[in-house]
Amino acid sequence: MIRDTAAVAKARAAGTPIVALESSVLAQGLPIPANRNAHIRMCAAVRDAGAEPAVTAVAHGVPTLGLDDAALERFLARDGVRKASARDLAHAMATGADAATTVAATLAIAHAAGVDIVATGGIGGVHHDPPFDESADLVELSRTPVVVVCAGIKSILDVPATLERLETLGIPVVGYGTDEFPGFYAVGSGVPVPSRVDDLESLAAVVRAHRALGRRSGILVVRPTPASAALPRAVVDAAVVEARDHAATRRVSGAVSTPFLLEAVAAATAGESLAANLALLEANASLAGRLAVHLANRGGGVRH
Repeated sequence: MIRDTAAVAKARAAGTPIVALESSVLAQGLPIPANRNAHIRMCAAVRDAGAEPAVTAVAHGVPTLGLDDAALERFLARDGVRKASARDLAHAMATGADAATTVAATLAIAHAAGVDIVATGGIGGVHHDPPFDESADLVELSRTPVVVVCAGIKSILDVPATLERLETLGIPVVGYGTDEFPGFYAVGSGVPVPSRVDDLESLAAVVRAHRALGRRSGILVVRPTPASAALPRAVVDAAVVEARDHAATRRVSGAVSTPFLLEAVAAATAGESLAANLALLEANASLAGRLAVHLANRGGGVRH
């Protein structure tokens, strides 16, 4: 069902842990050429940890774990690549499309392929306006037993409302080295996390305990953006307010609102948010790789 690239198949055969990466951040989330930089840095971080990175996507109608060189170039160039959440996978497959996966779609492909660790920048969440605009990432995480390592939710979203939904959906949220839910571009959001761990063994113990209970939900592991690249929270908050006002003036809504708002935040911060984004993607990929290797070596690892 899910096609492995040669590198992923080789890793599978050797028992090397695999970390899934989303492709929407490459094809829609980051500008060219920063998307290529992100791909290089994330893949290197996972490999440096001893695991194999695998970008998920639908390539010419085939759900894939990993992208070969030709497919990667199409996705980085955004040559006819659509955006696919979990609900869109079947249509993309049936129509032979190239489709970049959101976190929700990445969870679906990773789980179907037997991969239990996903690294991304930030997941989707609950929007400020309208509040019923809620990302499919949350529901997919509630029914897919995959660990997602991220820097929280995108800065344009409502942190307290998202944490309430995560609690309602029964999704454990674990802060890695932080008492605060990360602020994506900023180190913290000012909102406490439900639980905290400070080392890989403690984090792995949470994952093993969750699996021992037979829970079907995923686990959300949140770690702060590296302080060297993070923006002050006040700067991020002001940029988000400006971006939301700009979106309201232009009557931007629906699926295009998130990329529009992120671009507006980048403009309002004179590009500093882009540097923070690249740094957090790399840091999250590193932690995901180290966790995957730790679980594989100590038990409770991936299913492949």
